[in-house]
Amino acid sequence: MRILCASFVALSALSLPAAAHVTLETQQAVAGSTYKAVLRVPHGCSGSATTAVRVRVPDGMTGVKPMPKPGWQLSTTKGKLAQPISDGHGGQITEGVREIAWTGGKLLDEHYDEFVFRGTLPDKPGQTVYVPVVTECEKGVDRWIEIPEAGKTSSDYKMPAPGLRLLPKP
Repeated sequence: MRILCASFVALSALSLPAAAHVTLETQQAVAGSTYKAVLRVPHGCSGSATTAVRVRVPDGMTGVKPMPKPGWQLSTTKGKLAQPISDGHGGQITEGVREIAWTGGKLLDEHYDEFVFRGTLPDKPGQTVYVPVVTECEKGVDRWIEIPEAGKTSSDYKMPAPGLRLLPKP
């Protein structure tokens, strides 16, 4: 019994870091659909309050609109799209939101919060897109930006970027 309890404690300790990652509430969606990204930020940086959340928009995601958050300043950075896309009216869209930043707020280490944006996903069923996130704190920075190499998964990394699996259209 003592060995079983010790094994459970050891396994529980190994699984704790995964619960501490910045994650997406919904981790799969239909390719080419409009998607509401809810980033879950479970804590600050090693006991220090989070004061900024910065997001790099995945390549191929368009029409991005972040949700304002009371107590935080919201800003976006626009840039050229990797490939122009149709605007649905005979024209092309060549620029879009590439980065989102919520700054000036304060998320205490013992609290949890969500940061939301929406946009149209790339039409690439079977692929996983990653949403790199940097959380800046009163003391320190956590960079959730590691994107798995071929043959690896997010669990192979200490600070993986949240991933979203693109499903085929029904």
